[in-house]
Amino acid sequence: MTLGHFWKSTAAALFVVVAIGTAPASAARRPHAYLRIGPPAPIVEARVVAPGRNYVWVPGYYRWNGYDYVWAPGNWRRPPRARAVWLPGHWAHERRGWFFVQGRWR
Repeated sequence: MTLGHFWKSTAAALFVVVAIGTAPASAARRPHAYLRIGPPAPIVEARVVAPGRNYVWVPGYYRWNGYDYVWAPGNWRRPPRARAVWLPGHWAHERRGWFFVQGRWR
């Protein structure tokens, strides 16, 4: 193995390690899509009867379809684990505009 081949192999291996190491970090810091106009007031939904025990109501929200806000109705979901709490998604505003914060289980 020549010295030039050694450095090329080392550089390629280093590139792979850095790419793998930074992939989860870049996925976690997903940039927001900002909108100039905020969403309408939420719709008050009538909840239907839960399909069974241990279901949690996940309220509806406005989603952006690329042209306008569209209501995504609420639904019943089973928590991923005991005592999990649903943190609803919501629209937040900052200097650059409005962006959606996804709902999640805590």
